[in-house]
Amino acid sequence: MKENKVNKKPFYKGMFFQIMVAIVVGILVGYLWPNIGNMVKPIGDGFIKLIKMIIAPLIFGVVVVGIAKVGNIKTVGKIGGKTLLYFEIVTTFALVIGLVVANLMNPGVGLNIDPSTLSTSDVDAKTGGSHLPSEGDFFLNMIPDSAVGAFANNSMLQVLLISCLFGIALVHIGGRTSDLLIDVLENVNNVLFKIMGYIMQLTVIATFSAMAFAVSQYGLNTLASFGKLFIAMTVACLAFVFVLAVIFKLFLNLSLWKLIKFIREEIMLSFATGSTEAVMPQLMKKFEQAGCDKAVVGLVVPTGYSFNLDGASIYLSIALVFLAQATGIDLSLGDQLFMLGVLLLTSKGMAGIPGSAFVALSATAAATGSIPVAAVALMLAPDRFMGNYRTTVNIIGYAVAAFIIARWENLLDQTRAKEVLDGKVSVDQ
Repeated sequence: MKENKVNKKPFYKGMFFQIMVAIVVGILVGYLWPNIGNMVKPIGDGFIKLIKMIIAPLIFGVVVVGIAKVGNIKTVGKIGGKTLLYFEIVTTFALVIGLVVANLMNPGVGLNIDPSTLSTSDVDAKTGGSHLPSEGDFFLNMIPDSAVGAFANNSMLQVLLISCLFGIALVHIGGRTSDLLIDVLENVNNVLFKIMGYIMQLTVIATFSAMAFAVSQYGLNTLASFGKLFIAMTVACLAFVFVLAVIFKLFLNLSLWKLIKFIREEIMLSFATGSTEAVMPQLMKKFEQAGCDKAVVGLVVPTGYSFNLDGASIYLSIALVFLAQATGIDLSLGDQLFMLGVLLLTSKGMAGIPGSAFVALSATAAATGSIPVAAVALMLAPDRFMGNYRTTVNIIGYAVAAFIIARWENLLDQTRAKEVLDGKVSVDQ
C-alpha cells in the first residue's frame, strides 16, 4: 500500500469541497428547476448500481483473505461474537436515545391528525407489499439456495456466509494450495479496488443528481412542515454521536472527530445519495489503511450493514413516538418499553427489504396495538430527508465498530491509526 507525506492541495481540488458544492447546487437546481432534477435521477441511480455491481465479489475477496491470514478459526469466531454483542448494545443505546429525545421535544404534539383520513395504499406501494421475516426465516434467509444466487442477488449476509466458510476451509487446507488461492484473491481485490477508483470519479455528478432529484420530488416545503421532527432527529443523532465519541476516546484514546474527518467524503456521499452501500468498498479500504486488520474489516463492516443500523434505530424510535403524538395517542411508559422491545427485533430485520423503514414502522405499530398502521403514511413525505440522517449516522457507527472490535481483539495497529487520523501520513484513495 502506497502512502505519502502530507502535501496539502488547494481546498477546491479536494473531494470533500467538491461534494459539498454538488450538494448545494443540487438543492438549488431541484428547487428552482424541478424538471431538471427529475431528468438527472438516472445518473445517481446508475452510480449506485455500478458500485453494487462489485460489492459482492469485493466482500468475498476481503473476507476470505482476512480470515486466511489470521489463520486461527477461534479468533475469527471471537471477532464475530464480539461484533454481534457490540452491535446489540450500541443499537439499544440508539433506540433509547431516540425515545428520550422524542418524549422531551414532542415533535408530533399539536398536529391532531385523524388516522381514519389516512390510507395505507401509498405505504404498500413504497414497500412493494414486503414484510419483515420471522426470526426463523431471517436466519434461514442467510443461507442461499445456491452460491451463485447469493452473488447474483447481491445478498450481503449470504455472501458473507459463503466467504466465511471459504476462508475457514482455506485455513484448514493450508499449504501451497491455500497460499496460491490467497495470492490470486489478493490480486483480484487489487483489480476490484482499481475499478472502484474509476467509479468514484463520478462521485460529484452523482451527488448533484441525487440531491437535485430529492429536492425536486419532495421540495423544501417538507423541511418546513416537519420542522420539529427534523430538529428532534438532529438532536438525537448528535447525542448518539457524542456517546460514540466518549466510547471511542475511552476505549481507544482516539478522537472520533478526527475519524469523521478521515471518512468525511464517504459520509457526505452517503448523505447525498441516501445509500450506505455506495461507500462500503471505500470505507473498507480506508479502515485497513488506518490500521484495522483485514479480517476485522471484512467481518464487521458487511455484518454492520444488517445488524448495526444505528441511524435507522434512532429514526424508528422517534418516528413511532411522533406518529402517536400526531394522532393524539398517549403512550405510557409501559407502552414505550414494550415498543422498545419490539424495535430491538424489527430494527435487525430491515436490511435488503424494499422500503425497509416503512416495513419496520408498520410491523412495530401493528405489534403495539395502539398506533394505527395507517399513520405510517405520515412519514412518506419526510422519509427521503430522514434517510440522509440514517445513512450518515450508520456510516459513523460502522467506523467506530471496526476500530473498537479491532482493538478488542488486538488486531489494530494503534500507532498507525493515530498517525493516519492525526494527518501525519496520507494514504492513496
